[in-house]
Amino acid sequence: MPAVTQMIYDMGLQDYLDGVTFECPATALREKQVAVRYKLEGQTLSSEEINTIFSKTKAEGGTLYYVDEDILEQIAPDIIFTQDVCDVCQIDTACVATSAYKLTKVPQLISITPNSLEDVFSNALTISKAIGEEDVGINYVNALKERIYNIIDFQRSKRIQPKSVLLLEWVAPLFNCGHWIPHQIAYAGGMDLLSHPSGDSIVISWDKIVKYDPEVIIIAPCGYDINRTKEDMHFLENRPEWQALNAVKTNQVYIADFDMFTQSSAGTLVDGIACLMAMIHSEYYNAPEHLASKFLNYRDSLVFDS
Repeated sequence: MPAVTQMIYDMGLQDYLDGVTFECPATALREKQVAVRYKLEGQTLSSEEINTIFSKTKAEGGTLYYVDEDILEQIAPDIIFTQDVCDVCQIDTACVATSAYKLTKVPQLISITPNSLEDVFSNALTISKAIGEEDVGINYVNALKERIYNIIDFQRSKRIQPKSVLLLEWVAPLFNCGHWIPHQIAYAGGMDLLSHPSGDSIVISWDKIVKYDPEVIIIAPCGYDINRTKEDMHFLENRPEWQALNAVKTNQVYIADFDMFTQSSAGTLVDGIACLMAMIHSEYYNAPEHLASKFLNYRDSLVFDS
């Protein structure tokens, strides 16, 4: 699970880690063995094509992920962290268990399945405690919460008023944001009235978006970085009402890297709150320098492309 891998590295506990998935952070892919693979690796597909393949596979009771059982046997893990938030984005516990229970040494399976931002912080503590380094996890979480408190205090000091926001997790079809992302938006001084707090992201109609007409729109498809998202912006740009939207007219549309939102690692989600603050309230707040490349104003992206 990429989020668990990221948190283990963030906490400095990577020496305990032996196996990762194909989508884990680059450092982990260089240093650890890849025990989970993706059947579509290496293919170039549009958002629409990916959704069609995933929907068909799920309807048939299949999965696009598989465990490399030889590597898993070689690693012989004591613990495997799994997830059941989304069987579209990552391999789920049931699929892992099928392979894990074949091992000579049967490991403990711990499902990391957050719904809210507070759940994500609790997950960090679960991971550190399972590894035997609970104090490390407590310090990690406390430091991240302090960053959030500082962002809230800044808004209070400037008497910043919340803005209406729309964050899309997918563009073809259109998916709203769910789980912990609405909580991130709220901490950053926004309100996403089409979101699904602590619940699954769901398909929404374009008519609802047009009627909502938010002040700020953020496009962050799951699994996509900025450059990949730009390739699929035509799914929005070709809609007749796109240019008439308030956020488009006022230059308040942004493209952002997915890992700050749909990857549930505590540190990247707090980075996401800082970046959301810079997008939603750009007149007051700039993102930390090391995060400046994690999002891009949509109009600026058009200038760069030309």
